[in-house]
Amino acid sequence: MGGLNEQTQTLMEALIDYLNDHLAGSVGALELLDRVIETYEGKPLEKFFRDLRADIDHDQKQLKELIAKLGAQESAVRKAGAWIAEKLSRPTIDLGEGSKTDLGLFLALEALVLGITGKRSLWRALQSASRTVPELARLDYPGLEKRAIEQCERVEARRLEIARAVFQTR
Repeated sequence: MGGLNEQTQTLMEALIDYLNDHLAGSVGALELLDRVIETYEGKPLEKFFRDLRADIDHDQKQLKELIAKLGAQESAVRKAGAWIAEKLSRPTIDLGEGSKTDLGLFLALEALVLGITGKRSLWRALQSASRTVPELARLDYPGLEKRAIEQCERVEARRLEIARAVFQTR
């Protein structure tokens, strides 16, 4: 980013920060998915979460490639922060065997829906910005948005299924 004027450089730094924030979110999502996969190993939900993890990992790689193509670095601090935040969320999102309900699973699914919705917004914003920032015109944003919508629909269907069980009063 050496040859850019000051205003352009400031805007590119803001863009890189934005991308790194989303990268950090994906780190947190993958950490959460690893924990859910471990909890449901050998159970029917394991495949669902493994497939979702593969999708999110693929999307994360797309984001990493974009950051690299923009000549920027991934923020180790932001990724570490996401890792720590996931660890701190563990008491709230209790997935343990001793859990009396599937409330932890419900909360994990809700966190994933929120993250995937944010990812969809990222792809839409980047597609819009790619009209004025040619460096961004490197990804298939409509395809990425479609994947995010599909992921969100899958996770939301599971979340609502679990909600019926968790909040059942009889």
